[in-house]
Amino acid sequence: MSDLGLGHNSGDVKISVEVRLFNSLAVYAGDGGLCRNLELEAGATVGDIVQELRLPLKDIFLVLRNGRDLSPGLYEGGNVNLRTVLGDGDVVAFSGPVPYSYGYGAPVV
Repeated sequence: MSDLGLGHNSGDVKISVEVRLFNSLAVYAGDGGLCRNLELEAGATVGDIVQELRLPLKDIFLVLRNGRDLSPGLYEGGNVNLRTVLGDGDVVAFSGPVPYSYGYGAPVV
């Protein structure tokens, strides 16, 4: 967790976040499954989830937090806003390139 100045008494505060893995990132699900709940420290970021699940940044093409896109680069793997602070109850979805898409080398028409 990064130091975001949450206050001296926030160290024991936890949040619960639902994480979903799609497409080529499904191989990193392990025993936890494609959809799992994580308990994180208050102030945790998207980058903390990436680290915890050991997701290769170059393979992440889309990140949605509560349905909002956190991946500003349309065709660049790894171009993700890792500093986005998460809140209790957030749903964060990670996806690799979609088959037959630009991320797999298919031209966009």
